[in-house]
Amino acid sequence: MSKVGEDSKESLKSWNPKTKLGKLVAEGKLTDLREAFEQGYKIKEPEIVKTLLPDLVTEVVGVTVVQKQTDAGEVTKFRVVLAVGNNKGWFGIGAGKAATMRIAIDKATNDALLKIVPVELGCGSWECKCSQPHSIPFKITGKCGSVRVEIIPGPRGLGIVAGENVKKLLLLAGLKDAWTRTHGATNTYPSVAYAVYDALKELHVLQYIRA
Repeated sequence: MSKVGEDSKESLKSWNPKTKLGKLVAEGKLTDLREAFEQGYKIKEPEIVKTLLPDLVTEVVGVTVVQKQTDAGEVTKFRVVLAVGNNKGWFGIGAGKAATMRIAIDKATNDALLKIVPVELGCGSWECKCSQPHSIPFKITGKCGSVRVEIIPGPRGLGIVAGENVKKLLLLAGLKDAWTRTHGATNTYPSVAYAVYDALKELHVLQYIRA
């Protein structure tokens, strides 16, 4: 794992926000990203997230080499799939493609920042009912291709009962205790990551509807 934009302080100095939300953040009039979601804003500038969530870290979940034959010869590019989170209730997945690995990672990071969602933490386990935000409030399911991931609330102290890949992602999102079940081609890490993201995004939508 690595921190998002360890050089972002310099890049933020030259940031010229183009959206209403970006201007509110740059001027210090909005300091809570969750508030931006509640007000219905769409994140269109990665600098918004970098400013409001400076403690984000990334996890590369997949790298593939894409080759294309052109008139000038064979062109090789890297495609990176990457997860971003802060272990405290924020999670996103993004992808980027470029001729160099560094640029592909930067593109994937920015894409993940634009797709970041709040993860509604809670305690939905009938074995616990402690009301602490250590798990999730109810069972959720996410899909990507043939992969399906179920995340079930777990009692406090259980830990994340999952394969190593799913465990990394859920910890990155801020979950501490949960049962999981996976189905399909789970050896494909990017598909698993997108399935986890789909589940956590569903959690955010359902929680918003219930509120």
